[in-house]
Amino acid sequence: MELGLRGKVAAITGGSEGIGRAAAMRLAREGAKVAICARRQDVLMQTADEIKAAGGEVLAVPADVTKPADIQNFIEETVRHFGRLDILVNNAGTSNAHPFESIDDEVWSADLELKLFGAIRASRAAIPHMKRQGGGRIINITMVGAKQPGARSLPTTVSRAAGIALTKALSRDMAEHNILVNTVCVGLIKSGQQERGAARRGLSPAQAYEQMGKNIPLGRVGEAEEAANVITFLASDAASYVTGASINVDGGMSGVV
Repeated sequence: MELGLRGKVAAITGGSEGIGRAAAMRLAREGAKVAICARRQDVLMQTADEIKAAGGEVLAVPADVTKPADIQNFIEETVRHFGRLDILVNNAGTSNAHPFESIDDEVWSADLELKLFGAIRASRAAIPHMKRQGGGRIINITMVGAKQPGARSLPTTVSRAAGIALTKALSRDMAEHNILVNTVCVGLIKSGQQERGAARRGLSPAQAYEQMGKNIPLGRVGEAEEAANVITFLASDAASYVTGASINVDGGMSGVV
């Protein structure tokens, strides 16, 4: 199926590993030019080398999305290098789940800066470029827990719920400019972050994923590529009438649609 992505330009935050890396690889395979940013330059450049080795065109820009100047520079460098910007994937984030009484203002602020304000600032920088060319796509990566928060899930579920609200509101504001805004709400997805957490608990990745998969209806943890497939669909011409939508990619784990 032709997705109409050849020659399009996609900027992906948190693009060095996990879902961001998988999305960059998938979009590049469809012929899109991709710009990726992340804090760890060594991991970022390794991912860029892998995309190039697979025949993709990529720009890697070290950036911390909690720093407004870094986000602005990432978007400007993307447009300067490729000449346009069609797709923004706001993926940067990390798991941060604790009981309410254990969280101080500093933790709340840091989480909102990373997950909510990172998406706000990247979108704000990208939208003028999309408007000038007559449209674009913004895809926010959130989580199913934002729709159905559990105990000891703060501040992540609150910042991700704000990301869902941002998606819906922004989709209304941007509809007249043909900028479609959607969110992919992920469940448990394999990632380096998950595997580093497993190592701290004395578990191998296989052991950790087996344990986590027991509570998922499909019986397994998702692959990053499975989330990337949905992101790629939303970025494509095939999703030209989809905006303000929230799509669960969670193996059936969530109790809400």
